[in-house]
Amino acid sequence: MPATSRHRTLGFLSCALASSFWGCGFFFGKIAMAEMSFAHMVFYRFLFALVVLLPLFVTHRPGLNRKEWATLAFAAFLGIPVQFLIQFYGLSLTTVSHAALMVGTMPVILAVGATFFAHERLDLTGWIAIAASTTGAALIAFGRHSTGAGQPSLAGDLLVVLSLAIALFWILLNKHLMDRHSPVVITAYGLLLGTSMLLIWVPLRYGAPPIHVSLKAWLALAASGVLCTATTTLLWNWGLTQVPASQAGILLNMEPLMGSLLGVFVLGEHLGPTAWTGGALILAAAITLTTHSKAHIVEHQPVG
Repeated sequence: MPATSRHRTLGFLSCALASSFWGCGFFFGKIAMAEMSFAHMVFYRFLFALVVLLPLFVTHRPGLNRKEWATLAFAAFLGIPVQFLIQFYGLSLTTVSHAALMVGTMPVILAVGATFFAHERLDLTGWIAIAASTTGAALIAFGRHSTGAGQPSLAGDLLVVLSLAIALFWILLNKHLMDRHSPVVITAYGLLLGTSMLLIWVPLRYGAPPIHVSLKAWLALAASGVLCTATTTLLWNWGLTQVPASQAGILLNMEPLMGSLLGVFVLGEHLGPTAWTGGALILAAAITLTTHSKAHIVEHQPVG
């Protein structure tokens, strides 16, 4: 296999794994939020992630100039305190099923954003795959039957969508920085900046985070930070250096698929025919995109 083709395949695999791990985020978040607020859950999630990444600050020097530090800080601000606090506040108002449905809109948001801001152009096959994958995500969410007491709400659903639109700029700014810097550097130092913002804002706004919680909550927080944050961000950022953002976005729909599998095998939920059809659509769309679709960069000529 040619090196370029091999890197592209590994890039898609990396993004798919990241999305699958992200699919556990709402699940672990709901477990932790049974014993603490959404803000304190986000606080601990990134604290655990930062601890895991500490060795990278020794092995990788940043090498960013002043303008790049400013860009990274702005991206971290949008992607961590703003996006995650809005997203998990939305989750606290709605159900995991509905939050997963809202995540199904992210590939379309990312593809459109990459078209306008990163000058990428996705071919017709790619757009059809995105439509099929997003339809599949909707079928999965509507096909799930919640066994919990929580009820969905329009406000919660819309807040999750808003957080995804904010995440678009985090992704594209990181991709821009990774044109010149290692994805490990951008991931580690971006999370350091974003977590530092949380360490200041959350205690001031929401009070000191609780310490006396159950072992189950601590394990959920650790898994959320290590698996769903540190690992996923490293995988996703590296994957974006190998494939266009508009194509990688399709793999974000692995998240609602993973959430549904957790519902079936862990929470004992029932998946109907529409949900299984949705899962098939997501997988078929991902295979189609990675094997048949092409995206290219449209050169942008500066004005003036």
